[in-house]
Amino acid sequence: MAFFTHRFLRSMSSTNSLAIKHITVIGGGLMGAGIAQVAAATGHSVILVDQAEDILKKSLKKIGDSVGRISKKKFIDKPEAGAEFVQQTLQKISTSTDPASAVRNTDLVVEAIVENVNVKQELFKKLDQCAPKNTIFASNTSSLSIGEMASATTRLDRFGGLHFFNPVPLMKLVEVIQTPETSQQTFEALMNFTKALGKKPVACKDTPGFIVNRLLVPYMLEAVRLHERGHGSKEDIDVAMKLGAGYPMGPFELLDYVGLDTSKFIIDGWHQMDPDNPLFAPSALLNKLVDEGKLGKKTGEGFYKYS
Repeated sequence: MAFFTHRFLRSMSSTNSLAIKHITVIGGGLMGAGIAQVAAATGHSVILVDQAEDILKKSLKKIGDSVGRISKKKFIDKPEAGAEFVQQTLQKISTSTDPASAVRNTDLVVEAIVENVNVKQELFKKLDQCAPKNTIFASNTSSLSIGEMASATTRLDRFGGLHFFNPVPLMKLVEVIQTPETSQQTFEALMNFTKALGKKPVACKDTPGFIVNRLLVPYMLEAVRLHERGHGSKEDIDVAMKLGAGYPMGPFELLDYVGLDTSKFIIDGWHQMDPDNPLFAPSALLNKLVDEGKLGKKTGEGFYKYS
């Protein structure tokens, strides 16, 4: 009995050691700010890191505005409770322009910077030298290899993926990616952290695009190819998929929303890895629009024009 109790307590201690309470988010852009917001709103202590103070000020302004909107809906008849919720959430977030110092006492590092594997590897390599050995590293990449990033560190077993969706405060899904080297403890800690945020995690392997983008990006590109072949206008294809398949947006509307440059980056990366796969074939029309700077809603024009 004593042996069992000892083993049980040791197991509980080991599990608790991976409880995530303090997180560091690297990247104060749209995704990083959103991740910081939902973590702070659920009681986690957050350090948000970016290169410049003015970027971080803009990030905090966006977070404050977003939390304010949420509080008005959540506490519609209790304005005082809403104000307290906003205050407590923002108090949980601090900022830094020094990534090395920001990871010295953290349980989890979530990277949300530019989608470039070399830049991410360089970042993780530096952070690996500063963070405690038990700190878990995770990337918010939507399409790059988690294992390739992890290879720049000495913590292959404490490295995984946390792919949030935009807008982070509203989208419930998070893809939790486990590489062959990710320990079960690390994977479970990431799953539990995701649930603590009020999100719905799905388990993914470290394959191109994980689940959502692996299905979604080829679907959108096939719609473009269909249009390129003259087999349907973009308007008709969008209407067909909304009314026939029940999708909230058609593929061209979705491409414009996601960003044509983002979709091109993903498909180009996959094509480079597997050039013989027809699902990953580049699109001449998509390339043309990106070259012209027509990237979708964010630039005012993509497949459609936005006033």
